[in-house]
Parts: sequence; structure tokens; C-alpha cells
Amino acid sequence: MSSNDIPLIVTIPHSGEKVPPQTPWLKALPEEVLMCDVDRYVDFLYEPSLQRLQIPYVKTEWHRYAADLNRIPEDVDASSVVGNANPAGMHGRGFHWVITTYKQQLMTEPMSLQAHNELVELIYNPFHEGIRKLYADLHEKGHTKTFHIDAHSMPSVGTSEHRDPGERRADIVVSDSKGKSCDPRFKDLVITAYVTAGFKVGYNWPYFGGRVTEQYGVPARDQHTLQVEMNRALYMDEKTKKLKPDEAKNVQDRVLFAMSYIRNNLLHIM
Repeated sequence: MSSNDIPLIVTIPHSGEKVPPQTPWLKALPEEVLMCDVDRYVDFLYEPSLQRLQIPYVKTEWHRYAADLNRIPEDVDASSVVGNANPAGMHGRGFHWVITTYKQQLMTEPMSLQAHNELVELIYNPFHEGIRKLYADLHEKGHTKTFHIDAHSMPSVGTSEHRDPGERRADIVVSDSKGKSCDPRFKDLVITAYVTAGFKVGYNWPYFGGRVTEQYGVPARDQHTLQVEMNRALYMDEKTKKLKPDEAKNVQDRVLFAMSYIRNNLLHIM
């Protein structure tokens, strides 16, 4: 079986940096605030491996503060969309971000329902249509069982907005919606791959998984999805948000090893 016949796909929902016209307040932010919660460089770290190994993937060009693709459009409240029935503060870091994980204010007033709907059409729908196409392509090739990695990055230390304030984190955190989003053998394989590549790996802490793992990780339908978070301190200056080239090249090499390991050993759990 060739590499492109392996039923493995990758999604990268938070690496985009483009600000849409519907969110002009984002354009005025300093870079360190605008990039505070973006998974900056995750596409740079993963794409060479995915292209070399012929693993299909989808990513977005759009900024997560405008529309977070690991949420659903209903994850909004009165502080993010005018007239929404959910009370202000319920989804401060929801589909539209009102504050950063460091409590920096992003939105000073809620957007109109029209702007919300436009962002759903511009950002959310195309990304998820792309994911569904990847699944459809695998099914067309005769694969009834699919495996999906949702690739993210995380701060090296939890903030007051996280479940683990002040805690120093592992290099990689693998999450499966508390055991609900995939066959445990896939989770074990992915953890082993990253450990063997030289990363320290945590499981389901402080992240359990997001809406992507919830939506696509359905073991009863033989869809197995994992969220994989990478510690930003491994490859970037977390204060300036700038890449550290030598460290980043090392991470790229280890990602290639991990993705190769996963691809080469998937047959054992199919």
C-alpha cells in the first residue's frame, strides 16, 4: 500500500493570520496581541512532512480571532454578536474572540448578526467543506476507517484563562475528548510516535480536545480523530512571536519522524 493510500488526514485550523474586513478592530492591534493565540508556524512545521509523505491536509489563511475553526458558529454570546441570547462572557474565547488568553480586550462591542453570518460563509464553511472532501476522497478509495490529526500549538505555561494556570507544559499534548474521539490504539500510536521522535508527551491535560475532535471523531462510524498541541517554546520566542530558525528546523525534522512513524504503523490498527 503506497503512502497516499493510507487513510490519514491532517487539519491545521489556527495558523492563519489574514484579518477579514468584517473585523476591523483586529487590524489596529500590535503584533504581540494579534498573534497571542494564533498557532503561528504550525503550518510551517507540518507542511514539509505532509507534502513529502503525501498526507492530505487542509488549513486556513484566516485569523482565529475572527472565526475560530475549532469552535462552531453557535459558540457566541451577547458580547460577540449583537442580540445573542447567550449571556456576555459565556463564549469570550468562542467562535469570535472577545479577549485573549491573557485577558487582553479584542472586541469593544459585539458585531452585527450579518457580520457573523458573513464570517461563517467566508471562513467556517469552506474549511469544513475541505475536511469533508478529504473524508469523501478516502471513502472513494474504499477506506471505511479514517484517521485524523488536528494540529495546534499552545503556550509553554498555562495562563489564568486555562485549566492549568502557571503550570509548565509538555512538548506535545495529545487529546481525544476524554477517550471519546478515537480508537485508543490510534491514541497510543500517536503518543508513541511523538515520544520516539524525542518529544515529552502529555495526554488530555490541559486540553481535552475541541469541536474538531467532537465533530469528526466518531469511532462508531470508524472516524478516529486526535488533537495534537505543540509547545510554542520549542520553536519560537513566545514574547515577540518570532521564529527561532535552528530550533524550528529541529522540530520540523522530528515532526517528519513522528508523521512517518504514524503513517508506517497505521496498518497495524486498521
